[in-house]
Amino acid sequence: MTEPAQLTVEGRDAIARHAWREGYELLVQADAGEGLAADDLERVGEAAWWTGRLDECISARERAFALRLDAAETRRAALVAMALAKDYFAKGSPTIGSAWVSRAEKLLADEPECVEQGWLERLRSVMALEGEGDYDKAIAHARRSLEIATRFRDRDLLAVSLHDEGRASVMRGNVPEGMALIDEATARAVAGELSPYNTGVVYCNTITACKELADYRRAGDWTEAARRWCERQAITGFPGMCRVYRASVLFVQGAWPEAEHEARQACEELEGFNLSYTAAAFYELGEMRLRAGDLGAAEEAFTQAHELGRNPQPGLALLRLAQGRTDGARKCIDQALEEETGALHRARLLPAQVDIALAAGDPETARTGAAELGEIAQTFGSDALEASAHVARARVALADADPRACTREAREAVRIWRGLGVPYETAQARMLLGEAYLATGDEENGALELQAAVAGFEALGAVRDARAAREKLEQAGAHATAAAGRATKTFMFTDIVRSTNLVEAIGDEAWTDLVRWHDRTLRSLFATHGGEEVDHAGDGFFVAFAEPTDALECAVAVQRSLADHRREHGFAPQVRIGLHAAEAARQGAGYKGRGVHEAARIGALADGGEIVASRETVDGGRYVLSEPRAEELKGFEEPVELVTVAWR
Repeated sequence: MTEPAQLTVEGRDAIARHAWREGYELLVQADAGEGLAADDLERVGEAAWWTGRLDECISARERAFALRLDAAETRRAALVAMALAKDYFAKGSPTIGSAWVSRAEKLLADEPECVEQGWLERLRSVMALEGEGDYDKAIAHARRSLEIATRFRDRDLLAVSLHDEGRASVMRGNVPEGMALIDEATARAVAGELSPYNTGVVYCNTITACKELADYRRAGDWTEAARRWCERQAITGFPGMCRVYRASVLFVQGAWPEAEHEARQACEELEGFNLSYTAAAFYELGEMRLRAGDLGAAEEAFTQAHELGRNPQPGLALLRLAQGRTDGARKCIDQALEEETGALHRARLLPAQVDIALAAGDPETARTGAAELGEIAQTFGSDALEASAHVARARVALADADPRACTREAREAVRIWRGLGVPYETAQARMLLGEAYLATGDEENGALELQAAVAGFEALGAVRDARAAREKLEQAGAHATAAAGRATKTFMFTDIVRSTNLVEAIGDEAWTDLVRWHDRTLRSLFATHGGEEVDHAGDGFFVAFAEPTDALECAVAVQRSLADHRREHGFAPQVRIGLHAAEAARQGAGYKGRGVHEAARIGALADGGEIVASRETVDGGRYVLSEPRAEELKGFEEPVELVTVAWR
């Protein structure tokens, strides 16, 4: 039987390696043999926190606090008291949490200036920001904690203080200054300068700020950086609270299966640990299921979120609208807006209010909501909020029988959403743009936009939206000239090459999963860049783009995504891509003619990992092109000048 002293040493080592579960079990065994000292009890509390054992975390910290107090270690006892305050707030016991804050304040009241007082100022800042909504007060406390952190050269305190001031500044409307502080703090965190706990705190709060601003690109960048930090620190995956945010980012990026996996895992890890984050995880699941068309599962998730204390709006209101319960939807969204005064929080609710009001035949309320959303977008300078405002105004214009205004607004929304790389919102805006075109009599472009919307929704698995877009397309089909005639497009052909060796290396089952990931990833990128999937045969895709630049950007994104997967997971398919702009005959949902055959032949000349294009199709832009070379294409008499795109 291993001696308690040896178990303690092994437990400390495990926690130093961030093997939280192992460290927790070893130290608990040591504690059963002979009671642990305060330092090791704090380690038990930390390991219990990371593994989702909140009650055990609190118990260990309360014992550590008593030992610190008995030893007259006043400052250290105050730090433990602050940790317990946060634990009880997370547990949903604010009265007890506040009592622990008071204990920390009394312990430090007669102490000379010290770093522990800086942490107390930091806690006061968070309470003012998150509990009271007093942004000026939060900034004042954050600046005081920053002064102390600077004086005592405490990296963790300095970073979280910068971060807290940034968060409060953003909520007050000073977005550029606030986000600059947030970015600086997050860069420190993911560079490995901070402790694991404070890195997690900074990351989670960064994504919260990004979500408030609908800054999806910044959220994605920091999520990827945080993932790399986890790998460097040998931390397996994200702890439950971080999973909620990771799920949210993956969801807006179009990786729905991965997002749902993260959200489900977060629900399991956070059960009984942190009520507010568990509720947030269930809310994310509700939105995922709603967009996927599973209304029953969405209702269940929103109900669970509500029971755990999370306002389930606007998701529940949109669910009621999808169920045909317009009156219920109006009551939900009106109540939520009546209770919410914060501009950024209202911005999340207003798009739903516009949709619901129009469905209820109340254009005036929709018009007012769209105007408020536009004002908030202008105040905070968020591209995504601006796109949401364009969509809201477009919907109002269409209801007001002003299709030309709707076209202008929807076209701008499509441009912004595509640039942000959010495929679902892009598909929604394209469906709206298609309706606007049809209303102006432009049946060709109307049908094209609706087809692109269908492809985008289907790639994501948004069943209800795909059906709605398809129905609008079919209704327009009797008049749309796009069903026949000619169109100039940039055609893309992709194909997996040299797959045999990879199949042999990873096995049939893993290969099947990899091909499924390949198809899902490419379809998401096609939708993001406005591509229309024409055909999918075997391992390849045939896609049409309205503009050559869209096709080129998409091709580069495909190759880079595959390269990232190969670097991170050790393997990924080798894909060749061919691009060619040409006129072709439109036949139903497909294209026929010489230009299509040329594009297919060009794709066949590419090697794995290459992008080959006809010279007249691409000008390179920000990408370097090879010297043009003349190639004879099978079945064609005249050679074609081709270039290879340097995408790395």
